[in-house]
Amino acid sequence: MRTLITILFLLFSIVGFSQDPIMQNNDESLESIATSITDKYDDQLALDAKQFILFQKKVEEFLIREEKIHNNFKGEEKLNQLYKLRKAETLEMRNILTQPQFNLYKRLKTQIQPLAVIETKKS
Repeated sequence: MRTLITILFLLFSIVGFSQDPIMQNNDESLESIATSITDKYDDQLALDAKQFILFQKKVEEFLIREEKIHNNFKGEEKLNQLYKLRKAETLEMRNILTQPQFNLYKRLKTQIQPLAVIETKKS
């Protein structure tokens, strides 16, 4: 019985203290960019304190993912990956924002966080 309790304690401790691998890249510049983006949204969405923190962390998480896409892909594939990433980010923001805030967020996103565009050569 004592062994079982010790094993359960260890398992819960490991799970409880594990870190999100996405957020382990603690880049100060990305954190400041996330804060800046969140401030812009906050002006329009009127986030409460809890929403502000959650929103900022979510933006930072997706900035880290976006940086990886910029480093690993080029051209149309990069644009496709960024589009999928932005779509996933929008879906995850639904868990943080109220419905009226979320509707406004979707309208503001193209202005505050525009998607990259591929330059094409004109013939």
